[in-house]
Amino acid sequence: MSAAAASLYETLAIQSNDGEKTVDIRLGTISIDYYEDIFSPTVTAKIKVVNTGDTIGLERNDPNKRSLYNGLPLRGGERIAMKILDRGVGKTGLDFATDPNDYLYVSSITDVVSETQRESFTLHLVSREAITNETARVVKKYPRSLSISDSVKEILKDTTILKTNKFSDTSIEKSQNEYGFIGNLRKPFTVLVWLASKAVPVSSGDATAGFVFYQTQDGFNFRSIDNLIDQQAKATYEYTEINQSSIERNNDFQITTYTTDRNQNLIEKLRLGTYASQRMFFNPLTFNFTTPEQGLFQYGNYGDKVENLGDPIDLPPLSEASEKTLKHAPTRILSSVLDIGTMEKDVSTDENADPSKYQAQAIMRYNVLFTQTVSMTVPCNTNLRAGDVIKCLFPKISRNDGQEFDPDQSGLYMIKELCHHFDKTRSFTSMLLVRDTFGLYTGK
Repeated sequence: MSAAAASLYETLAIQSNDGEKTVDIRLGTISIDYYEDIFSPTVTAKIKVVNTGDTIGLERNDPNKRSLYNGLPLRGGERIAMKILDRGVGKTGLDFATDPNDYLYVSSITDVVSETQRESFTLHLVSREAITNETARVVKKYPRSLSISDSVKEILKDTTILKTNKFSDTSIEKSQNEYGFIGNLRKPFTVLVWLASKAVPVSSGDATAGFVFYQTQDGFNFRSIDNLIDQQAKATYEYTEINQSSIERNNDFQITTYTTDRNQNLIEKLRLGTYASQRMFFNPLTFNFTTPEQGLFQYGNYGDKVENLGDPIDLPPLSEASEKTLKHAPTRILSSVLDIGTMEKDVSTDENADPSKYQAQAIMRYNVLFTQTVSMTVPCNTNLRAGDVIKCLFPKISRNDGQEFDPDQSGLYMIKELCHHFDKTRSFTSMLLVRDTFGLYTGK
């Protein structure tokens, strides 16, 4: 059966805050939207519900039953057990019901409409850790001897903070740089996202900085953009302009719709210092600044040393008479005070973290990633995750040369965010794809 067919809700139940009432809402569910994003620390979901009343009694066998909204009652914080089967061949579906630790929680209720014969509302869901994040704070001191990735693991599993085991050794990528810091009563997710901007992968000595902290249905991830880009394609999708009625209906890897955004904001990227920047670091012990030569960052020094999803970016020259391009001229000045002597009882001349190894590199990596973006809809595929790489084949405008696919637009993309949509008539997956270059499709 095609993955685009109607959804099958195996489990969909809501439990009251006191744990005494559990209501099956499968029949009243109009639609479900499930979201993942590599820049979001938590998964989210939306469930649209229509209830005709007479659902919940104050006691067992109570003839005076009440509606779901007021009878449960829905006030936020309720637990949702959700398991949806994917009708596509070999698809895993969504499972947030087998383990109670995986249950989702109601963060808000919107679009509430109460009528004589029915009520409707939308439940907004988050993971349990998103709720805990609002009540926990990172307080303790993390020593300089710990790598950033080890500190991330400590925060995740700490019983006084997030107390979660939803991660693995492979989902928390090892960072090469060590960093000591104090929590300063910040929320856990705030600290973890902050640490991601400072982490440098171990893949190579000159690897570019830039990690992301996010959650998928498999758990939490702390991964470098370099590592995500270097993945093998998880699936191949193809778009054809043939009338959709003539396409094999069970083709789960057919692109239904897509739009491409080629309008890159060059001025914004220059203002952010994406391609070149001048860094100024102040040493509070010696009162010295870095020299201009030491503080110069250029895209060309790193862009050719890392994996890309296509060919390297070609930038225009500074002027018609210049041999230099925009990647040679600094367009932003970055200043920072070196973190020296802040983590020790006695004054130390050792650097806690060298911003020259991550500051400008991370800015470059985050911004170059959005060189090309594509919004795309495909038949539902619950095997996909935010952060996965997929191959897309798009048609050429002209086929005079006999080439079947567009060599510039086709190729590898990374899933920045995705949404699995389920309702009683259909299901599909919509994605926002990104890549760090326009590049040529090479058939890899």
